[in-house]
Order: sequence, then structure tokens, then C-alpha cells
Amino acid sequence: MPKGSEALTQYRKEEIIDACASLYETMGFKDITIRDIGEKTSFTRTSIYNYFQTKEEIFLALLRREHERWREDLDAIARWDAPMPAEQFAALLSHALEKRGCMLKLMSMNLDDMECCSRLENLVDFKKAYAAAIRALVRCLEKFFPSMSADDIQGFLYAFLPFLFGVYPYTRHTDKQKAAMERAGIRCAGCSVFEIVQPFVLKMLRPFDR
Repeated sequence: MPKGSEALTQYRKEEIIDACASLYETMGFKDITIRDIGEKTSFTRTSIYNYFQTKEEIFLALLRREHERWREDLDAIARWDAPMPAEQFAALLSHALEKRGCMLKLMSMNLDDMECCSRLENLVDFKKAYAAAIRALVRCLEKFFPSMSADDIQGFLYAFLPFLFGVYPYTRHTDKQKAAMERAGIRCAGCSVFEIVQPFVLKMLRPFDR
């Protein structure tokens, strides 16, 4: 365990966030409690309140971390030296998002709860990470699709970012949802994140392909 107040604080925050992420894999947002999270950490439950006031703040910190990791993947794509056709970029972007299932789930299912029940400073920290991810995406577009104007890039963002909020529900269906769709005569086609995102991005960027 790291020594020193600042290092220890960050270490414990990460442990709390890790515990939250682990629980979120098998439990619903509303079912998870501070007690549940505390039981998966190496210190007392009440100590969590030294770092986060609500469980929503913990989830928001998790979402912030997810965006930071997505930005790292986008930065790696931007370092690609050779020209990149739209098909390749769409594939790389889609694979990067496949790793961010937790991010897509939180965005589509729980964003309002997290933002409403978190302190302003925590919300600002998340928004900064979100903005940094968007800037990384813009750098990719500017580098690999130089024919895109500023308006073209803004148009892509206006279509792509809201689109992300709907990706998760199309990749996960509960048994109850499947039964309801079957009775309603709705075809339930299981799709992966890649299968949804890749053709959408490719269609958006093909007009700007080199």
C-alpha cells in the first residue's frame, strides 16, 4: 500500500471504484449500496465517506475513469503514422468502444442519477474527462480525414455522441425483455458493440475518405 496522504487517498479511491465496478458487473445500479461497496474494500465502510458522499459519486468517478481510458485508446489511434481509410478507423474506434461496456451502460442507464446526486466539483471532474475524450476523437478526425471542415466534424459529433447513449440497450436484453418483444412480434437480434458502431461510423465517414 502506498505511503503518504495523497498517494494513500488516490489508492483508496481506486479501490472503492474497483469495488463498485466489480459489483456493477452482476448487480443493478439501484441495488448496489455503500455497504456492498464497503464490504469489497480493505477498510471500513464508514471510511468511504472520507472520499465520496454518495454511491452516485462513486459511480460518477467510475464513469470518469472509463472516459479517461477511452481517451487513452483514442490517443493511441491518433499516433498512427500511416494514412487510415474510413473502414480501418471505424473498426479501431468500434474495438475501442467494445472495451468500454461499463461506460456505455452507465451513460445509457444511470447518467441522470449520478449527475443529480453528486457534488458540483465531482461533476466538473467528470465533464473534464468527457471533454478530453471528445477532443481526442476530434484530433483523430482532423488527422485522418483532412477534408472534413469544422462544421463536418461538429456534425459528426452531434450524430455520434447521442448515438452512443443508445448502443448498450441494443447489446443487452434481459429474459423478460426478450419475452415481451417476442409477444409483441419484435425481432430480437443480438448485436455486439462492434456490429452496431462500425457500420454507423463507416457510413458517416465514407464521404470524407481519401
